[in-house]
Amino acid sequence: MASTRWTKEQLELAFHLYCQLPFGKLHSRNPEIKHLAQLIGRTADAVAMKLVNFASLDPAITSTGRKGLEGASKLDREIWEEFHSDWEKLAVETELLRRSLDTKAVTVDDADEQLVPEDFAGETRKVVTEQRIKQSFFRRAVLSSYRGRCCMSGLSEPRLLVASHIVPWSKDKANRLNPSNGLCLSAIHDRAFDKGLITISDDMRVVVSAELKRNKEAFVVEVLLPLEGKAIELPERFAPQTEFIAWHRNELFIDSRR
Repeated sequence: MASTRWTKEQLELAFHLYCQLPFGKLHSRNPEIKHLAQLIGRTADAVAMKLVNFASLDPAITSTGRKGLEGASKLDREIWEEFHSDWEKLAVETELLRRSLDTKAVTVDDADEQLVPEDFAGETRKVVTEQRIKQSFFRRAVLSSYRGRCCMSGLSEPRLLVASHIVPWSKDKANRLNPSNGLCLSAIHDRAFDKGLITISDDMRVVVSAELKRNKEAFVVEVLLPLEGKAIELPERFAPQTEFIAWHRNELFIDSRR
């Protein structure tokens, strides 16, 4: 795949990786960047530079005064727009492309597939594989954007963190894998958010339901009620879109359904 000009496939692979790495790790010493560089026949410096070019297109980056590297090409912008118009299709296709180039690698997903019953063949196995690819992409994209910390509590233990959908998976197919439709939450905060016991205001502050406020259980009083009015920690990239937040507040929040 080596050439002086970046191909569309190379850029798709680069943007796919950009989505899944914390902003602070977009450098040539990162093992994942080195590995992708080997797969596509480019230097680690060139791949790292391309990732920072993508950062210059990210409003969540530029709105904070960070600029990334100028010089994003027309094709860079096309890749950006294509992913944003069809996250699900491109996330799957690009991961499968990466796997086809990296034939010796055994990923966690590959190991998981070995646990699928042998009679799960053909189309069923394909569906299971693609589902795992989608879940893995969304989780990595959301958690890396939030620096691996719950945006409400600050918890950083990865085994207790969830890439939580703002608009549920079943309600918006087009944005199932859109990182801007995700929040990094602890398992308990994810559950409360999913059940509409808490939501977020347009200025990105936590709103606690009246039902929770009436609950006098010690855990609720000590852990959940103090969230009222607290600003969430915003992500480095892929800031939650206000229309998704408004949907959750209007459709899922318990106080809005009464």
